Amino acid sequence: MTTSHVWVISGPSAVGKGTVCARLKELHPELFYSVSMTTREPRPGEIDGVSYRFVGVEEFKSLIEEGEFLEWAVVHGTDFYGTPRRPVLEALEAGKQVILEIDLQGARQVKQNLPEAKLVFLTPPSWDELVHRLQGRGTEDPAAQERRLATAKVELDAIAEADHIIENRDLEVTVATLVSLLGL
Repeated sequence: MTTSHVWVISGPSAVGKGTVCARLKELHPELFYSVSMTTREPRPGEIDGVSYRFVGVEEFKSLIEEGEFLEWAVVHGTDFYGTPRRPVLEALEAGKQVILEIDLQGARQVKQNLPEAKLVFLTPPSWDELVHRLQGRGTEDPAAQERRLATAKVELDAIAEADHIIENRDLEVTVATLVSLLGL
């Protein structure tokens, strides 16, 4: 078993963070998978409390003021995202390994608050593939896609901050690499 109990899975939009974490959860449901909170609108098929906790901006800001987040950030210049503190700390107290699927801004805050956390950064096989994946999702308008791609460039430039880097070319290979890192 690994010595780290907090694993941050990060990377740019459309790199496959959600898909990788969903597959990991199928294989290892015993891990604790944090459900992030966001003010953005749900995408088709997303379920409140499972995919994310969807809340209004005022509620999110109130939770910030109350210190209820392990990390939070305004992502892509428009939406708030955050990791509720209490469920993560309860999982750690219960001795579980914790998986956090969050953006680079949040990952930096987690590393600051929990220095023992390990950052696993997923990369696309190429920039063109990332653009193709983002456009292929069909969940954002062109302006939102451009904001996400601009953010992706900044995130990819910060890759050296990661403890581990995994190229997400093939889902099963990526998940197998992650499982190995987790010591499962």
